[in-house]
Amino acid sequence: MGHHSTGRIFALSLLALAPLCARPALAQGALSVMSFGGAYQEAQRKAVFETYAASTGTKIDEQEYGGEIAKIKAMIESGNTTVDVVDVDAPTLLQGCDEGIFEKIDWSAIGPKEDWIAGTTSECGVGTIVYATTLAYDGAKLPNGPSTIKDLFDTKKFPGKRGLWKNPATNLEFALLADGVPADKVYATLSTPEGVDRAFAKLGTIKDSIVWWEAGAQAPQLLASGEVVMTTAWNGRIYNANKEGKDFRIVWDNQILDSNYWVIPKGAKNPDASLAFIKYAVEPKVLAGITKYIPYGPVRKSSAEFVAPADAKNLPTSPQNLTVSLTLDNAFWADNGDEIRKRFTTWLAQ
Repeated sequence: MGHHSTGRIFALSLLALAPLCARPALAQGALSVMSFGGAYQEAQRKAVFETYAASTGTKIDEQEYGGEIAKIKAMIESGNTTVDVVDVDAPTLLQGCDEGIFEKIDWSAIGPKEDWIAGTTSECGVGTIVYATTLAYDGAKLPNGPSTIKDLFDTKKFPGKRGLWKNPATNLEFALLADGVPADKVYATLSTPEGVDRAFAKLGTIKDSIVWWEAGAQAPQLLASGEVVMTTAWNGRIYNANKEGKDFRIVWDNQILDSNYWVIPKGAKNPDASLAFIKYAVEPKVLAGITKYIPYGPVRKSSAEFVAPADAKNLPTSPQNLTVSLTLDNAFWADNGDEIRKRFTTWLAQ
């Protein structure tokens, strides 16, 4: 037994040295950052990763994933956390915080929490960008299109099909907002059986006119084909369609905001370096830089002054678009989602 354990200790000490020999880049201060790939990570690369590398000499070693928490957990459970910083969505943030797989954030090293849009700070994550679920329509087909969320439910004024995300989240909120519930009372209302009934009843008024979409790319396709006269959509998808020559327009009234967060996975090799990167990534000017490449709003209010007016018009967070908005309460959906989704599935089948 004694001999065996000495052998193991020797093997472990070799392992401890291995990264230094195998990956000289680490010795020069590389940082491994994981995000969602695609146009989003490309924007991060240009606005954040490359500028950080240039200003600090720290090389960013980029990783990509599909947002699955299992990938983060597997790495941590293996006892070898190879990624230093991860970009996560809000449900992943909540679950990871609950399960203790993200390091606590020292906010005194980041910035004043009150500069962040309400609901985008956490004890183990730092809000970075804001995107929105909005109502959109084709300006080429409807020059005088909908102007408020109420129009989504008005089939007399705007006959035709409506596209909606096949999910109770956002739809129940939109239903209550259109039914006159103030944004700051939506979740209190949805927390009661009567409130859930009211939301389903409102959705029921247009049930026969709904075309359900599941992937984000489908919403602009439904508009382009004319299959729907309007649809809820993620604002980035509408922006991309317009870059390709469409005249899609966004109704910002009662938009529903959601955000992504930077987190440090448990066991990260150099949490101080991870924190320093996050601090840089959320500096007001750096956040504003992302908006040159993708229409996701900076989560910090102090970023607004650094955003070019041409970019500002496409952002959920610009003061002119942020008239009436609701921040998606991911904690509400974490607590009540299973029950409401069961009801939603039954309602769809009726």
